[in-house]
Amino acid sequence: MSTQQMSLSSVRATGFRTIVIREFSRIMRIWGQTLVPSAVTTTLYFVIFGSLVGRRIGAMGGFDYMAYIAPGLIMMAVITNSYGNVVSSFFGAKFGKHIEELLVSPLPNWVIICGYVCGGLLRGLMVGLVVTTVALIFTWLHSHQLQVHHVFIIVAAAVLTSIVFSLGGMINAVFAKNFDHVNWIPTFVLTPLTYFGGGFYSI
Repeated sequence: MSTQQMSLSSVRATGFRTIVIREFSRIMRIWGQTLVPSAVTTTLYFVIFGSLVGRRIGAMGGFDYMAYIAPGLIMMAVITNSYGNVVSSFFGAKFGKHIEELLVSPLPNWVIICGYVCGGLLRGLMVGLVVTTVALIFTWLHSHQLQVHHVFIIVAAAVLTSIVFSLGGMINAVFAKNFDHVNWIPTFVLTPLTYFGGGFYSI
């Protein structure tokens, strides 16, 4: 590898690392908006749907209703937060006119995309862990059937889902002209899909 290639690789690695660190810092700086809401929403879902409504529904597929809805709630949080992080961050950069600084830098587009997607992946997995902790508080104490199988497949599914919806958020942010366009897809596509996707009932 020539010196020029090594220098270019170093520039790309530095740029990618900088984007990821900035995204992580943003997530942690406003943790009250990025991590806490999902924990509160999940708690409400468990209290209302899992406890109050779940008693009337009974078992689903041989599982306690609370244990049944737990995976769906975790994935719903991963999907919405991965998508929301990228679309808000990238569109915020467009709106604030500092996306031009990235575009004129010696970084190819795929490095910029990977940096933002990794930021969405980080937030998705962090929120997923928070929601999983909340879910375990409710399901572990109330269900003796709870066992985790195929951990690698679970983690792989969460990572791939987070990446796919982070890319979706990037596409939305690229084509959005205003804040209304940013909210269209989550409101009219993601929310109906997550509710009709079998998280609360058997499909």
